Amino acid sequence: MSEGSKAIRPNQRRRTRKDLLEAANRLMKQGRQPTLEDVAAEALVSRATAYRYFPSIEALLLEASMDIEIPGAEELFGNDRSADPAARVERVDQVLHDMILAHEAPLRLMLAQSIERRAKGADESELPSRQNRRTPLIEAALEPARGAFDPKALDRLKNALTLIVGPEAMIVCKDVLQLDDAEAREVKRWAIRTLVAAARTRSP
Repeated sequence: MSEGSKAIRPNQRRRTRKDLLEAANRLMKQGRQPTLEDVAAEALVSRATAYRYFPSIEALLLEASMDIEIPGAEELFGNDRSADPAARVERVDQVLHDMILAHEAPLRLMLAQSIERRAKGADESELPSRQNRRTPLIEAALEPARGAFDPKALDRLKNALTLIVGPEAMIVCKDVLQLDDAEAREVKRWAIRTLVAAARTRSP
């Protein structure tokens, strides 16, 4: 297999997974309670393919219901003229934090299912166990200030911010650190601004 083919296949798998989630959302918006077979047909994939990505219709619908709650980059920043990368990433974190807080129980269940799958030896290179929703939003937040960062520092900043923005950080704040919500938000705001400042010091 060529290097190009190796690069394309993971993208195709992520796209197929996203297609299944979007198909489930379309069917649910029609007022239906779809089966996994219904979602597969809507996504134009086989029933067997759908079962490879999601072990049950419950797991698929659970994630689909969360997927629809997260705004896209255009929706979040379409009318935002700010170029302050820290402020824009804070906006991403605020939106995701509010969504996570409103759906904490099902999100914890989703995380548990993902962890269980990996514990059983599932290969992420074969099928993605989770949809990466935060990185596109973080990239959109940083885009207006791209020229202020060295490319390597920008990539490292993007990766570091994914550790701060998302349900895992909230679980650490609540379960490990036992912070209340206001304290958790403040810790994450400080971390975001500190990481952005650190990345800038490593840029020309």
